Amino acid sequence: MSLDPDLEAFLELAELGRLTGKSQAMHELSVAQARSEFEKTSAVLDPSPPATLSVTALKVPARDGHLLDARLYQHAELATDAPTLLYYHGGGYVVGSLDSHDSICRRLAASGRYAVFAPAYRLAPQAPFPTAVNDSLDAANWFAEQAAQLGLNAQRLILAGDSVGATLATVLAIAATGAEPTLSFKPVAQLLFYPVTDITRQRPSHTRYAEGYLLETPTLEWFYDHYCPPAERGDWRASPLLGSFAPLAPAYINVAEYDPLHDEGIAYANALENAGGEVTLVVQAGLTHDFLRMSGISGQIEGVYQAVEDWLVQHS
Repeated sequence: MSLDPDLEAFLELAELGRLTGKSQAMHELSVAQARSEFEKTSAVLDPSPPATLSVTALKVPARDGHLLDARLYQHAELATDAPTLLYYHGGGYVVGSLDSHDSICRRLAASGRYAVFAPAYRLAPQAPFPTAVNDSLDAANWFAEQAAQLGLNAQRLILAGDSVGATLATVLAIAATGAEPTLSFKPVAQLLFYPVTDITRQRPSHTRYAEGYLLETPTLEWFYDHYCPPAERGDWRASPLLGSFAPLAPAYINVAEYDPLHDEGIAYANALENAGGEVTLVVQAGLTHDFLRMSGISGQIEGVYQAVEDWLVQHS
């Protein structure tokens, strides 16, 4: 399918900005500039996320004593026994924050069927691999311990995330089967949007959609260079596709048609299925990476959230 016409128009404006010198590719910026520019995109991509939610700021202790910021999103009519999505934001381990992905968490919590717990993790290059993994694991285990006090059900936890946030969710799901590091609970499901699953190599989609489709292949390599030295990129915690695992929790894997990560997302879905797991793979036709934040750009995105909710109703 051709690009979504509204998204195509948005990308053309972005390209015009580069041609006129008003903007640069992310991998041409400093880390500080890239973080600032990424934060600004949220108001453009989704300017009007649901507002009628309770959002509680939390502090989560990491293993080294560092306090991680986190947020708990709850609808006023949330059922006492409702499941909770543990949602990890994307951003290549270098950019991204609770603010940049606030709209996603709000939209996932808006139906009142689920709470959403969104923990931050420290970013590279200041905090390289495996800090993000350890922070994510510590936050998940902390939440499992605190869920009852927060009025939530510790037996109905779902691991979720987008891009490298989805990677972190996959690592935790594998850890729940007994692999190190250990997760203290068994998730009931996984919700993975355009995950990074293998940073050791490029696949055909890295060439096919290398430039001009929002996320660019040189930007991916820029992220990886900041996050993880080449000698460690084959570690399953950085490249979960290269790991060995038992059947994992049922997974909903949602990839974009026009995304450098398209092929490795499908490869990971196949690997989970071959290991005996239940997998629902959805390829979002006409869309690019980061589509989950694009409710203000494409009319397709409302349907994406509805399909996710329909799946979750059956699996949580």
